[in-house]
Amino acid sequence: MSGHVAAFRANAREHGASITVAALSSGFGVLLLQATNMLTAYIDHQSVAQHGTAQAAIGILAVVFLLIAVYVGAIVTTNTFATVIAGRRKSIALMRLVGASANSLRASVAGEGLVVGVIGSLIGAAAGLAVSLAGLWILVDSRFVPSLNYPLVNPFIAAPIVVVVVTTWAASWVGARRVLDVTPLEAVGSSEESPSADARANPARNIAAIVLFVGGMALIGLGIAAGQTGVFGLPIAFLGGVGSFTGLTIGARMFMPVILRLVGVFFGRSAPANLAARNALRYPERSTRTTIGLVIGIALVTTLTVASQTFESLILSAQHGSPQQFAGTTAVLDVILPTFAGLIGFSIIIAAVGVVNNLSLSVLQRSRELGLLRALGFSSKQVRSMILIESAQMTITATLVGLLLGLFYGWAGAQSLLGSVSKRFSGIGFVPLSIPWLFVLVTVLIAMVFAAAASIGPIRRAARITPVMALAAE
Repeated sequence: MSGHVAAFRANAREHGASITVAALSSGFGVLLLQATNMLTAYIDHQSVAQHGTAQAAIGILAVVFLLIAVYVGAIVTTNTFATVIAGRRKSIALMRLVGASANSLRASVAGEGLVVGVIGSLIGAAAGLAVSLAGLWILVDSRFVPSLNYPLVNPFIAAPIVVVVVTTWAASWVGARRVLDVTPLEAVGSSEESPSADARANPARNIAAIVLFVGGMALIGLGIAAGQTGVFGLPIAFLGGVGSFTGLTIGARMFMPVILRLVGVFFGRSAPANLAARNALRYPERSTRTTIGLVIGIALVTTLTVASQTFESLILSAQHGSPQQFAGTTAVLDVILPTFAGLIGFSIIIAAVGVVNNLSLSVLQRSRELGLLRALGFSSKQVRSMILIESAQMTITATLVGLLLGLFYGWAGAQSLLGSVSKRFSGIGFVPLSIPWLFVLVTVLIAMVFAAAASIGPIRRAARITPVMALAAE
């Protein structure tokens, strides 16, 4: 462990984003557990009809939200460590040249990930606990919720700490697999990402993606069917959602570059726009890796928003039909929905960190390419335009794909959880989809603004690349 700590200290500046992701994931988990305990006590006090069912549903949602946050954090951490490897590619090649093995170097990088996970999760847990206690005090003091004997500390808050440490280490190990691609010869030659290597097909990965997607969709169908019988089908549907979305993530390279290329056509036929559109096909792995972070963020927030709105609509409809049975439901909804809305924000931030890192990775791996463009006559303004157009086409593509996925997964989650409730009070077993149109519009606008803001750093870095730097990279 001391060796891992020493390696972390030597490269501490590179791990700011990874520590942030681990802290957000851990803090998110602690807040969820704390909020769940407090909401349970509040529901008991309100004497809500079927309060046992409501408490069980909230507990399941808390676990689902935590697993979603960990899942997003793991993907972001994997790409973050891929960024680290891209930046160290030359030094790794030098170490390979003097005799270091690829496996030992990979283990060293993964060890840094373990240290990152420990530091980030402890910081996040402390912050999450402090925020939850302060938030409870504010809510009680402002009389938004009554003063009750709320449990102050959930004894299970150690769980998200351990989970985040393990997943961060595992994600760093996966991200560090790129060490295996570095050869000693790169120490005396170019260390740029190769489009030819990027274009190689990977049948095993494609088959795994298809199996995960098909199997995941089958589990979602099973979860929806279970929800019709009064059984909580959400855990089954959640596993199906994770499996199918993982399949889409792994297999995104098969379809995402084509969508990016089609979207890129709408930016015109200027030289920067043409290159930006073609780059998606020339480097499918890189373009997919950058876009998938946006897809995850938009799909996640859409899923949770659609599920929450569908949940609210169904419960309020049932309340109108049986006002006595649902006494106190409105008061509970007024507390639950804003609470979960605030918790959703943490997942958005986690995904946003991944977007910034992926955009930086794209420019970092293209210094020689951009320098050659400058040598061939591209102006600094044209280089900036190309990067900005790439960012815009990735944002549009990710927004469309993310919204469609989010609408489906949100409805499937609500259906698996509330199918029997809908059948009981309306006679219809299927929960109607509630589309938050205002949210869709706001999401599109925010995604555009964020993509432009996130590309500022990479654009400035790209604009500083000169033709001389391309020659120096040889």
